[in-house]
Amino acid sequence: MTDNKCPMCGERSKHREGEEYKKLINRLNRIEGQIRGVKKMVEEDRYCIDIINQVSAISSALNSFNKVLLADHIQSCVVQDVEAGGSDKIDELCETLQKLMK
Repeated sequence: MTDNKCPMCGERSKHREGEEYKKLINRLNRIEGQIRGVKKMVEEDRYCIDIINQVSAISSALNSFNKVLLADHIQSCVVQDVEAGGSDKIDELCETLQKLMK
């Protein structure tokens, strides 16, 4: 669960394993299924409000995903950075929260 730079491309990365990985993938799979369902609704000329309600459910699911990911990030990446005497992750987190709360 460390935040590293990829030696090949220099991009940041974080290895996830176990329950954290499963939890995130399961949520994304559900969201993916919901999106496919909305696409099918559009293809089948379903009623606008029914589609809007499903899109609203997808938005809620994405917000829930973000909450889980954010909590994991704070509990791992941010804590590790602070324990190492840094504050970069706190600054990055504050910027991200500003974007999320638009």
